[in-house]
Amino acid sequence: MKTSSLKIQLFAILQVALLLAVRSSSQTVRRPLQIPRIGLATYSTRQTDVFSGFANQASLARQKSLAAGFYTERRFSLKELSYYNLVFALPTSSGNFGLEAGYAGTINYNESTAGIAYGRGLGDKIDVGVQFNYYAVKIAGYGNAGTVNVEAGAIVHVTEKFQAGIHVFNPVGGRIGKYREEKLAFVYSAGFGYDASEKFYICTAIQKEENQPVDVITGFQYQFLPRINIKGGVASATPEFWFGAGFWVSSFSLDVLASYHPQLGITPGLSLVVDFGKSSSSNNL
Repeated sequence: MKTSSLKIQLFAILQVALLLAVRSSSQTVRRPLQIPRIGLATYSTRQTDVFSGFANQASLARQKSLAAGFYTERRFSLKELSYYNLVFALPTSSGNFGLEAGYAGTINYNESTAGIAYGRGLGDKIDVGVQFNYYAVKIAGYGNAGTVNVEAGAIVHVTEKFQAGIHVFNPVGGRIGKYREEKLAFVYSAGFGYDASEKFYICTAIQKEENQPVDVITGFQYQFLPRINIKGGVASATPEFWFGAGFWVSSFSLDVLASYHPQLGITPGLSLVVDFGKSSSSNNL
């Protein structure tokens, strides 16, 4: 009973915080807590998956085959704070295209996004990408509001094993509300990744969100068996830790993940990727 009561109180506090955020001048960006994992392989040439192209759209340029991914998490193990994310990538001779959709919240308060992305290589050393999003928020008793925002990124392939890049989210615009007095936060980041071998990869990113402290995110991914990998890392702002394991067979890969907040507890997550260019003979997940 005490645990149930604590969760109800926590949910009430979080709902109030969300309401205040919507009514403030700069609204915190809705992101999954596992975003370090989803974008973990962005700066890799060997470990990328379809989610990488939406953490930094420049990574979409390296997607070689039709792919789709689904991700869900239950923030701090609360059903009311569940998050869902669906992505799709389509390579073409004119560059690679992507679609993304996200939903978080409940019938009383929810946020949703829909986006279209494009990534293209500029020679062998530089990739660039951009994404246009529509963001909507609904609060019972307050109504609905929406806005359009943009994000973009670039990746430099310094060597075959070392990549570095930048990403910006909502550098201009992104205002919501009847009088457009509220806006989504501006977020920018820079990171690099190193493929130490075909099986081991490490990365670091520095992220700054408007009105929030600088966050340093470090992670690794290691394929210790042909069809199984493990991954983990830490984000400094909270701090927060995460760990996961992935299993791959044929064109499908499944990841089970969890992050830990020292005050709010565990956030479990699950992702499923279908990449039609991968087969049982491939070594990558």
